[in-house]
Amino acid sequence: MTSDVTTLPPPPPPIIIIIIIIIIGATGTISKSFRKYVSNIPGKHEAKELQKTAILGTAHILRKVLM
Repeated sequence: MTSDVTTLPPPPPPIIIIIIIIIIGATGTISKSFRKYVSNIPGKHEAKELQKTAILGTAHILRKVLM
């Protein structure tokens, strides 16, 4: 009788995921520690640009609702 034993490949290494919660208010308000948290995200992020995006998004929603 022959045994059919197959070897499995080793499991992949674990993936480490870090969740960074960043909240920008509808009027562009940010917390005091905002820059510290944003600095942990790869890439270039400016607080003014993110605030501008939040304000423009709010304005877009208000235009749709009020018209």
